[in-house]
Amino acid sequence: MRVLRCLLPALFVLLAAAVLARPGADPVNCLLPKPKMLKENGTRFRMRRAVRLTDPTGCTLLASLFRTSVKASATVRVCMTDDASLGTFDYVLEGFPNEGYRLSVTDNKVTVTAASRIGVIRAAQTLAQLAAATGGAYIPGVEITDYPAFKLRGFMHDVGRSFISFDELKREIDLLARFKVNVFHWHLTDNQAFRFESKCYPQLNNPAAMTRFAGQYYTQAQCTALEAYAAERGLTVIPEIDMPGHSAAFTTAMGFTMQSDQGRVALKQLLRELAAAFPLAPYIHMGADEAGTTAAFVNEMSQFIRDSLSRRCIVWNPISGVSITSSSLPYIGMTEMWSTAGRKVSGVPNVPNIDCRYNYVNHFDVFADLVGIYKSNIYYAQQGGSEIAGAITALWNDRKTPSEQDIIGQNSLYANVMATAERGWIGGGSQYIEAGGTTLPEGGAEYEEFADWERRFLYYKDMWLSFEPVPYVRQSNVHWRITDAFPNNGNPAAVFPPETVRDDILPATFTFGGQTYGSRPATGGGIYLRHTWGGTVPAFFSSPQLNATAYAWTYVYSPKAQSCGALIEFQNYGRSENDNAPDIGKWDRKGSRVWLNDEEILPPVWTNAGRSIHAEAELENENFPARPPVRVRLRKGWNKVLLKLPYVATPGVRLNKWMFTFVLTVPDGHKALDGIVYSPDKSK
Repeated sequence: MRVLRCLLPALFVLLAAAVLARPGADPVNCLLPKPKMLKENGTRFRMRRAVRLTDPTGCTLLASLFRTSVKASATVRVCMTDDASLGTFDYVLEGFPNEGYRLSVTDNKVTVTAASRIGVIRAAQTLAQLAAATGGAYIPGVEITDYPAFKLRGFMHDVGRSFISFDELKREIDLLARFKVNVFHWHLTDNQAFRFESKCYPQLNNPAAMTRFAGQYYTQAQCTALEAYAAERGLTVIPEIDMPGHSAAFTTAMGFTMQSDQGRVALKQLLRELAAAFPLAPYIHMGADEAGTTAAFVNEMSQFIRDSLSRRCIVWNPISGVSITSSSLPYIGMTEMWSTAGRKVSGVPNVPNIDCRYNYVNHFDVFADLVGIYKSNIYYAQQGGSEIAGAITALWNDRKTPSEQDIIGQNSLYANVMATAERGWIGGGSQYIEAGGTTLPEGGAEYEEFADWERRFLYYKDMWLSFEPVPYVRQSNVHWRITDAFPNNGNPAAVFPPETVRDDILPATFTFGGQTYGSRPATGGGIYLRHTWGGTVPAFFSSPQLNATAYAWTYVYSPKAQSCGALIEFQNYGRSENDNAPDIGKWDRKGSRVWLNDEEILPPVWTNAGRSIHAEAELENENFPARPPVRVRLRKGWNKVLLKLPYVATPGVRLNKWMFTFVLTVPDGHKALDGIVYSPDKSK
């Protein structure tokens, strides 16, 4: 599979939709992101015939969908109009034109109306999805008016720490652009390496100055080529040289720090090189986050970016030691909010904010956090405007992994970015994640909206993403009951009634020590009892306390006896944490256990068993996407699944989250097991 994946050029993948499409797919109901307004007209525009194409923008994606001839009777026509006549929502964001479009498809005519070249690309991306769902046979007759709620919907790779190959970046840009992701934030430098080629200071790219993936960097020609490749797909590249923080590689190579007199001179020359290598980039990101700096340094660099390079400067928000105001930092053009300390900067003219606060997916699990991302609005806003530009999903791979595929899979890149991008496109979200948390409701509008997104995402997982490491499988049908927490007095092995009751169906309440302990329903393949960020992000328990044990159970109905896989996880190892691995024979360092039909499921053999996994020790099979599913056997009829979930102090683990993952899959783990029912009370 990996060999075939590497051989698939981007355009071939697009045009091979006929082979990869699911038979019988409903084209209109597979669109991702969902368009704002859509009406079917009952016609079909037949493909696999010559068409006459008229397109003043020369959109290559649009042209690639059709076989063209000037003599053809069927027509595809692009009509350009102004913003006002287009009649779609838009707001000013420097460097990002109006993406709105109108699309009309009838039996012999496709008409695209847009106010910009980017709007034409967005219409072409929609047409590509519609055609792919029919195997390339036809495009259903539709009338669509569509536009984004937020104009910036991006993803970020920290390649300074962990190198991502040039071809892999191209593949991700091609695939994600199809779903209207429109920004790639390229974090090119960090403590481990300076990955942007400098012809003025070649020592920066010397392997001796790199501590990880030594000698790996991107040439200026590659940077220019990637930017052009992205632009063709309607995606903007934002390059970043992080200054003055995360700059050990710079100091090692140059012999002086960034904030020194020599350092500031060198940085300006490097910024000139960066601007030349990214001629289309409207923004340059200068970082300036954690290391501690001064307003004078930020102003010197941001003014140089603005006045000498004619680009707008982005900074992380907050900046250690510097207040972000119009008077203190008059030259910046945008802020990128990170961590809970990042706050919207208001009242600064033409300086919008990017929401990246809870999109640091290197800390997140595959299932529950995706629910939180999709349910959440973007920094308390329903749509973008002068203060909120949009959101970026960030992959900070502080930890070393065996391959770039581990970075993509363990961070669940595609599911997380595409969930954020759809929320950015359609807007809405009833609550910000700080209020809404990561728990999927049992039913109602939020549940239905997530389940619909999940259905469409999994459709594309099986089509355009079928060769990518996508660990996400269906979870919206997985139902549990979870008990109140029993006091274990610091003993994770303490036994409580859910472990000993042998009723055919576990009761909803239990008596222990003269007290009654209830249970509540929960839905999802992954559940946080306490989130990674503690009380900042609500979880199943509102105020979880240490030295407690909860239980989760469900019954799984299988129409036949069968072998299958189980995705099981009790501690998601963040790709930015140095947490100790589990000991041999243990699922985690808290004492969690799991039984199927009263037989204990034992953990795999951990490659790093018992070790403290520091940043340069490879993260191996601790997370389920990096290992095969556990093989289990279901009997015909109902099968009992019981999880024991102690919550105790855990030395060697910085972020003491309380969580579990359990989903049954086909043996190779690629998709959820079909035809089964999860029910805590054995009801179908």
